Amino acid sequence: MSHFDELPRRDRNHEIEDKAIAAFQLRLTESDAFILQATDRKDYGTDCQIEVMADGHATNARIHVQLKGTEGTLNADGSLSVEVRRTNLNYLLMQPYSVYVAYHAPTGSLRIRMAENIARQYEHGGKNWSDQRSLTASFVEELTVECLGRLADLARAGAKSSRDQRVDQIRVASADLSSHVLESSPEVHVPEELPLARKLLAQLYEKSADQAISAGFTKFAAVLGAGSDEMGICYMSEINLGMDGMNRHPERIEEAISFFRTRLTDARQQIGYLQYAIGNAFHVLRDEQAAMRAFDAALADPVLAASPEIASQVHKNLGSSYALLGDHEQAVDHYREALRLNPDLAEAHNAMGTHYVRSGRYEDALRHLDQVVFSEQKRGRISAVSGWRANVLFNLGDSRAAFREINGLLGQADRLLWIWPWCCRLVAGFGRANVDNARQALSFWQRYVRVNPEDPLARWELLMTTFYLRDQGENVAKTYSEFREEYDRHIACITHIDASNAALPWDRLGHWAQDDEDWAEAERCFRKAYALAGGDYGYCLAFVLNKLRRFEESVPLLLEQAQIVQPDAMSWFQLAATYASLRSWSEAIDAYERALLLDPDYDVAMFDLGGAHWNSGNAATAAKVWTAAIACFPDHELSVKLQHDLSWLFNDLAAGQDDDGAR
Repeated sequence: MSHFDELPRRDRNHEIEDKAIAAFQLRLTESDAFILQATDRKDYGTDCQIEVMADGHATNARIHVQLKGTEGTLNADGSLSVEVRRTNLNYLLMQPYSVYVAYHAPTGSLRIRMAENIARQYEHGGKNWSDQRSLTASFVEELTVECLGRLADLARAGAKSSRDQRVDQIRVASADLSSHVLESSPEVHVPEELPLARKLLAQLYEKSADQAISAGFTKFAAVLGAGSDEMGICYMSEINLGMDGMNRHPERIEEAISFFRTRLTDARQQIGYLQYAIGNAFHVLRDEQAAMRAFDAALADPVLAASPEIASQVHKNLGSSYALLGDHEQAVDHYREALRLNPDLAEAHNAMGTHYVRSGRYEDALRHLDQVVFSEQKRGRISAVSGWRANVLFNLGDSRAAFREINGLLGQADRLLWIWPWCCRLVAGFGRANVDNARQALSFWQRYVRVNPEDPLARWELLMTTFYLRDQGENVAKTYSEFREEYDRHIACITHIDASNAALPWDRLGHWAQDDEDWAEAERCFRKAYALAGGDYGYCLAFVLNKLRRFEESVPLLLEQAQIVQPDAMSWFQLAATYASLRSWSEAIDAYERALLLDPDYDVAMFDLGGAHWNSGNAATAAKVWTAAIACFPDHELSVKLQHDLSWLFNDLAAGQDDDGAR
């Protein structure tokens, strides 16, 4: 043989590897679930990636695969043992649902083992394996077409769940990112092993972790099978979320009805419990007539009726359906029956409490709401009860307790979006009922504005609460100039509110300046109020203009008050006084007479009317008016003053009257 015929020998391992790849590729083709998408050019621990196919479409949902081939003898139990490097296992664990595929050359069979299953075996094996260079992996499950189908469903469900969470976050405005993250459903990793998936699902449901179950819904369906009995737990969790107003997948409620209805003819199933679940699903969809039929069918089942705990729940939910249809008498009857069967049923106490709130029976409402105890997993329901309780406590006059409920609620406000608006409505309604309320309301509004600086109504409430406290004699710890700086920051953000509400803070600020006798500031504020809303605000502006001796400007404002806005004696008197300041005696006399026509007992108006006649040069008429005023108001200080200072006038008037009598 020529030395040129001496060639490299093909290693037996290469032959096994080629057969393994060929067998694996063939199985993928048979399954129609995956395509071999890529082989790693630099193999640090993954031989290839396989991509999930769905109805002929590529999904970019991929699984990392490490392919092993061996000629080793099978174990006595028929399993196949293969050695894997620990670093290789760590590498695969970086990607979810990574797998090892083992090819057994003597039998030409393929077997599969999830990387996480190997890690779980060693984590729970009671030995320290983290320092080992290699591990022995045991392969039992054959890589069948069915197995690949389940794996594809699981990988696709996991990829879609991760994608949807990312996309949902992308859609959120930057200001709401933290709230969105806190409110988002948790990422749930469902193990591929059927017993573990079943155990995880049962434990989550036992702990009322409905949101976690919902987040893992499609993954549970992939492992358990979409039509399996265990999926009933997943559907019940979706219904539970719907009952709490938290369901994000309404299509699953429709599916739940079909799922449970198909089991009504199964002798193994308890019909009453199925009808109860169906009724709840219809209740979530607000088809109350269908819900009531299902609840009635549930109560007709002797097995369910023999369980007071479940029967009480059915009665409570049946009552809720009646309430939504407007039959509150029937609703209350079922709530009471629910409490008779289970005196501790939180949902029934809650329903009775809210019923009494709407009826205005606040003592009865509080008695029931105080007996509502939900599990920690039902934090949304707990918070709702606190919200109702705060409402009741305000109406009962126990505002301190109401604010304690509110302060407790605010710790959940980032997660439950209804809390801030609900608390705002309560505090806006009761926050200025008295000084104690206003003190706590001021702290509430300051906190709210820090969290929601763009809310104009909150800034308005903050300003009005401050003004209220000051008007009640409370020390607001600010001078006018200090508060004006804060006021200007708030008022710049108060937009898109009606003119009357926009004008009111300016009016209150004007009165503060008026109290400080800062007439220029008062005029500026009252003019802002009048420009926004007109009407009554013209009176305050005119008053300040008179203080500034700008009488000509105040006359049209006071005419509007006297003739249109507030045609009473006071308005006519102020107009008369302004005319008098302008020495327009004829107009002043007319306005004083109109004031007295509206209020004949208006003492100052009568004395000033006499003064207007006097100043106009008509002393005789002035004397007659003053004489009448002294007769009507003999103890008035002006009566004493006139009789002292102008006694001669009244003597002349009396003498003239005597002469007329003699003639």
